[in-house]
Amino acid sequence: MAEPSSSTEASGGGDGGGSGGRLRDALGGVLCAFALLLIGVLAFSIRLFSVIKYESVIHEFDPYFNYRVTQFLSKNGIYEFWNWFDDRTWYPLGRVIGGTVYPGLTLTAGTIWWLLNSLNIPLSVETVCVFTAPIFSANASWATYLLTKESKGPGAGLMAAAILAMVPSYISRSVAGSYDNEAVAIFALIFTFYLYVKTLNTGSLFYAALNALSYFYMVCSWGGYTFIINLIPMHVLLCIVTGRYSSRLYIAYAPLIVLGTLLAALVPVVGFNAVMTSEHFASFLVFIILHVVALVYYIKGLLTPRLFKVAVTFVVTVGLAVCFVVAAILVALVASSPTKGWSGRSLSLLDPTYASKYIPIIASVSEHQPPTWPSYFMDINVLAFLVPAGIISCFLPLSDASSFLVLYLVTSVYFSGVMVRLMLVLAPAACILSGIALSEAFNVLTRSMKFQRPTSDDGSSTAGSGSPDTPAHSMKYDSKTVVKSETVSKEKSSKKNRKDKESQGSSSDDPRMEEKLLVLPCGPSALGIMLLIILCGLYVVHCVWAAAEAYSAPSIVLTSRSHDGLHVFDDFREAYAWLSHNTDVDDKVASWWDYGYQTTAMANRTVIVDNNTWNNTHIATVGTAMSSPEKAAWEIFNSLDVKYVLVVFGGLIGYPSDDINKFLWMVRIGGGVFPHIKEADYLRDGNYRVDSHGTPTMLNCLMYKLCYYRFVETDGKGFDRVRGYEIGKKHFKLTHFEEVFTTHHWMVRIYKLKPQKNRVRGKLKLRPSSKTRSIRKSTGRKNPWQ
Repeated sequence: MAEPSSSTEASGGGDGGGSGGRLRDALGGVLCAFALLLIGVLAFSIRLFSVIKYESVIHEFDPYFNYRVTQFLSKNGIYEFWNWFDDRTWYPLGRVIGGTVYPGLTLTAGTIWWLLNSLNIPLSVETVCVFTAPIFSANASWATYLLTKESKGPGAGLMAAAILAMVPSYISRSVAGSYDNEAVAIFALIFTFYLYVKTLNTGSLFYAALNALSYFYMVCSWGGYTFIINLIPMHVLLCIVTGRYSSRLYIAYAPLIVLGTLLAALVPVVGFNAVMTSEHFASFLVFIILHVVALVYYIKGLLTPRLFKVAVTFVVTVGLAVCFVVAAILVALVASSPTKGWSGRSLSLLDPTYASKYIPIIASVSEHQPPTWPSYFMDINVLAFLVPAGIISCFLPLSDASSFLVLYLVTSVYFSGVMVRLMLVLAPAACILSGIALSEAFNVLTRSMKFQRPTSDDGSSTAGSGSPDTPAHSMKYDSKTVVKSETVSKEKSSKKNRKDKESQGSSSDDPRMEEKLLVLPCGPSALGIMLLIILCGLYVVHCVWAAAEAYSAPSIVLTSRSHDGLHVFDDFREAYAWLSHNTDVDDKVASWWDYGYQTTAMANRTVIVDNNTWNNTHIATVGTAMSSPEKAAWEIFNSLDVKYVLVVFGGLIGYPSDDINKFLWMVRIGGGVFPHIKEADYLRDGNYRVDSHGTPTMLNCLMYKLCYYRFVETDGKGFDRVRGYEIGKKHFKLTHFEEVFTTHHWMVRIYKLKPQKNRVRGKLKLRPSSKTRSIRKSTGRKNPWQ
């Protein structure tokens, strides 16, 4: 009768423990959900400094185009959007918007605006566009939690989500008003990776289908989707090479390639590029390899070892032949393309010197330049020191999910070192691995303090020293016993039996015993926790400073502080407002391509080039006009039906990103198409100067004259605060252009082309003498534009 009694007591204790465990799990779930809610609020609110300090306004250059497209979508509907031909850009060519834009951001914001208005929440399109990025930053934090939880547990997930919510690299592209593609693309990137890892862990076709849909959303949102379609095949190939193939790996990859490629081809801007460009070939090659490996494993389960060797020989032979044929076809297709099937930006990532050699329009963009070392510490701060610890944690133990995180980090580190813009791709990987490192560190340190806490005989905590029955003492005794028993077993067993006994022992050992083996003294543990808390506090302070000061100012409105207070420079909007109110609707405005989107969106005027940079010849034409003498430039602009020319000048207030500093890129881009423009003609002994040592070609070009016209009147000397010296040519007049507007701080200057002089009827021109004709023939140069 004693055994049933004891079993009853055990079952009763088990029910009590089970109910207590369920209650503990429920409470933990509630706390986790509350923490995620706070993290979402943090991610949203830390990005509102731009609205609080300035106003609710669209930032930068590209967001103005996205805002204009969203306005059109909300006003005219989805069908008109797909068929929209914009005649106000790239005059006289125009642009088919529906077929040349990634529609994910526009459709997302348009859907949010439609839902809010359906619920009688009358928000403007501009307000929705301003707050789209902060909203999706909260979504990205939650997606980071899911990805990290799937790899290393909920504790690491919460830590990684909190870090991502504040990381400056992500804040720089997702502040309120930064209405760019990356605002939603980073969320799509992380969520796609989460669904891939989830499918890899579960082998569920449901998650595989969701993964393909998430990849489709990423393709709709950003051209950086090629990073996904190359990183995942690399991980699949890594798993195959390291002998980690399983049916779950097949389910995670095969549906993604099939469904994802079909869905990607539906996006107009991608189309058949999803199967015809070199960026996608690696995924198809790994797809073939995966099926060959799957066939080998399937045959292995059906045949005997002898027949299996014969079958493997046959399959490998046929597989190599098929791969050779496919590779030959791909090589033929790639060889027929001047760029070998790669886009210019992809070639710039593979060869960092490619753009500077062959495509100056890509190299001229500041965000395409390689980052400096201080930029890493600015954008990820202390995460740079935590990432190595996170890598070590991923190998303890190594799983498919943790190996994917390590591969993600390694590739993103390389790409971020090529383009500073891709620091944005590095940020989630750094946050995830740093979250894993911090979670493991806090786990070890808090567990060390827990197991060394003195307890009394009845189990309650005391302040005295531990007796021989305390956990610390028993830990030492048990650990010695375990080590001794393991040593004896190793000595008495063979190699094969030893592996079996170790595997059985590891599964049957008490988890508390394993935890006791990883403890530190109480004092160092408390000190370590304090140091980690201080480190996290310093990270939070840096992130708040970066969000409030470094990345909150909109480029459309500039500010500076001096001894007499804060100064606001609103010259850009002042100039665009003047164009909107003082020019005809059909007038054409020429400027460097940086300001095309803003001119079209804010002034509603037709521009010659803009930030899309799809036509290098058209941009080179504008660059050639800016680099030419006044008369030749007038002829070029007049042939393009240009009526106004806009230049940005910062010499008076010290604004460094003006057209004079960008001028050499205009020369290089123009010279790449029109060989008579040579960069050496604008340099004096290899130096670019606009002072008295400047070359005659430089001091007589249109850009110099439009920027420095009447500049000497400001201080009587013509001192340029950006370049740090007096200009070379101070007193000159314009013959083919007239100044019509200059903003308050001289940042934006607008000129109008003078009309061509009329010919007077009835008057015959005097025929020049033969001597005059010979002089003109010898000195005159043929205009390349006639």
